[in-house]
Amino acid sequence: MPRDRASPLQAETPSRQAQRTPRRKTANIARWRQYVAAYALSMPFMVAFVLMVAVPLAYAGYLSLFKKQLIGGISFVGMDNYGRALTDPSFLGGVGRMALFLVIQVPVMLGLSLLFALILDSGMLRLQKFIRLGVFLPYAIPSVIATLMWGYLYGKDFGPFAQLAKSLGLPAPDFLAGGNVLFSIMNIVTWGFVGYNMIVMYAALRSIPAELYEAARVDGAGEWRVAWSIKIPAIKGALLLTTIFSVIGSFQLFNEPNLLRVIAPAAISQDYTPNMYAFQLSFVNQDANYAAAIAFLLGIVIMAVSYGVQLTANRKEGAS
Repeated sequence: MPRDRASPLQAETPSRQAQRTPRRKTANIARWRQYVAAYALSMPFMVAFVLMVAVPLAYAGYLSLFKKQLIGGISFVGMDNYGRALTDPSFLGGVGRMALFLVIQVPVMLGLSLLFALILDSGMLRLQKFIRLGVFLPYAIPSVIATLMWGYLYGKDFGPFAQLAKSLGLPAPDFLAGGNVLFSIMNIVTWGFVGYNMIVMYAALRSIPAELYEAARVDGAGEWRVAWSIKIPAIKGALLLTTIFSVIGSFQLFNEPNLLRVIAPAAISQDYTPNMYAFQLSFVNQDANYAAAIAFLLGIVIMAVSYGVQLTANRKEGAS
């Protein structure tokens, strides 16, 4: 072969490179347009997130490092407000009360939600749409209205439960007594949020492939066996999501105890929940700096408990 004669591969290389260069440029332009479109579409959310979440959080963190004194004005105190909160019986009592609320109310609420979701998904009920709407309807009622309604029902002198007990010659139950009011609040929250959690679980159940049910029934599995071995394991993600939402909602409880306090001031104090305590500090005592520290510590507690729940769920899933 003569030395000056190029091989076929070498002869095609320049033309291939000439063809690939425009294609590469076209691909880069398309990728760049996708990036621009993604940032343009997410920009409104990012702006709202910065203005509504990041900036208030940063400002609250800044406030929590100062202290307002009658003599001397506002002074920088560093982490003193956080140290004060960690030994504050009002804050610690509220956190402990909400921890008890979480341990009792959340399993009951999620258990009822799961039961309703499984019953509706089984297809054995008539008027399923009507029943589903009926269970979900309390969630559509504002918590203020729901609390006022239950406050009337709980009334010891005028409530229907008290009237029924009196008509039977029984003592009227005091749902708003000091030892009962926490359970009465649990009942209001459960009544309001069972439907919401049920919808989340029901949507997850509807996404399970029907082939799994058919294979299980061919093997002789009944409805309870299918629910326990297929449906519940398949919606672990939805169960974890609703659990974390419930944890966050429990520690942020405010409307229900704050409204019931009007008719049961002896049972519900101004620091009954951490949110009520922060509200009292900020808007009544005019101590916004200490209230900001309380809010930050509450956020840390919520993050720690939520992380613990997620970590426990992941370990159980890994072990299984």
